[in-house]
Amino acid sequence: MVGGIFIWAGLLKIFDPLGFAQAIANYRVFPYWMSFMLALVLPWMEVICGAFLVLGLFRRSSALFLSLFLVGFLVLIVSTIARGIDIDCGCFGRFSQKVDYKLLLTDGILLFFSLNIFFQKKAKRRITHSKF
Repeated sequence: MVGGIFIWAGLLKIFDPLGFAQAIANYRVFPYWMSFMLALVLPWMEVICGAFLVLGLFRRSSALFLSLFLVGFLVLIVSTIARGIDIDCGCFGRFSQKVDYKLLLTDGILLFFSLNIFFQKKAKRRITHSKF
């Protein structure tokens, strides 16, 4: 679930880098030039980490990166709400929602699931011998 959401969100941003750069700039946290750099790099990292999760490759590393992204998103959301800035999150391109407490809850739930994947113990493979 987490991997698929990040793949979808990342792809929507990849197809509209200028729109995503403006969404980042709307948070009024990063210098304008950094908004463009983040808009070019962040979506690809979301897609790659999401794909790795879906494919079961580098699960812990991918879950850690996505968890760190989510913590950063949560800090931005709280900061934006506290400063009274009324903007769309930019999370899903043109399908984005307003930065509000519902978004805070959504990202909190995603963080819970990504941390669950990160802290999940690796399943041991059992070798069974058939008695044929």
